[in-house]
Amino acid sequence: MTLLRIRHVTRYRYDEPVRYGLQQLRVTPKSRAGQKVLDWDVTVEGGRIETAFDDSHANRVQLASVDEGATEVAIVAEGRVEATDGSGVIGAHGGYMPLWMFLRPTDRTRAGNGVRRLAGQAREAGGDGALDRLHALSATIRDAIPYATGSTHVGMSAEEAVDHGTGVCQDHAHVFVAACRFMDVPARYVSGYLMMDDRVAQDATHAWAEAHVHGLGWVGFDVSNGISPDGRYVRVATALDYAAAAPVTGMRQGAGAERLDVSVEVEQQRQQQQSMNGMTQSQGDGGQSQG
Repeated sequence: MTLLRIRHVTRYRYDEPVRYGLQQLRVTPKSRAGQKVLDWDVTVEGGRIETAFDDSHANRVQLASVDEGATEVAIVAEGRVEATDGSGVIGAHGGYMPLWMFLRPTDRTRAGNGVRRLAGQAREAGGDGALDRLHALSATIRDAIPYATGSTHVGMSAEEAVDHGTGVCQDHAHVFVAACRFMDVPARYVSGYLMMDDRVAQDATHAWAEAHVHGLGWVGFDVSNGISPDGRYVRVATALDYAAAAPVTGMRQGAGAERLDVSVEVEQQRQQQQSMNGMTQSQGDGGQSQG
């Protein structure tokens, strides 16, 4: 078991005072398979939380309004989570969304020729076992789309990422999900936090994917790092793609441009220090949070 302390700050600065603004926040993890939330708090500087609810994927969602006339808004999410290593296995499907919905493509996860080619390569390399094929798919995507920060944007689709040839964890997750659905395997996008081995401070949250395997249920695959999530990962939101799992999305009325700064700190609490073997350097996502 790993005790993780997390602090996630999303800060907007506006050139002109905001007349009206509303942000949708998915920054609150829930206690579920593989993790136990000990304490968690979300505060909004320059605004306030109006209400909270669980969406169709059972994600915790908060709606935050922006103070009229605000020129800066900071959303601070922080707390402690106990995470365990389940080799990526989450287990039986739950929530309000039927399993068959996770076979439905979205604009970001529609399989074109590039995604279909990668799926075919994974089928050939993976053998007969479902898990072997999915691990082969993860490795195939990682080889075809090397990790490179700043090379893509949040609106890019899986097919565009394949054509582009490089990407970040968001792109890897979209390609994996698109290929799984093409292979008739239910799959979903996951947004959350990852404790990196080489640093505490990060530029953004992390993303990976989960596929539903008969007999096991949901199983996670972090294509960017070539592993299944372990005790360094905290799941926050799942969805059909990034659009419904993004940490922060919103709208505003007011002239002028906005600047977005995101900082994430994930570290292991000293009293729970354990041997952390595995990656020498974990890959985070350079562009997860989007307002």
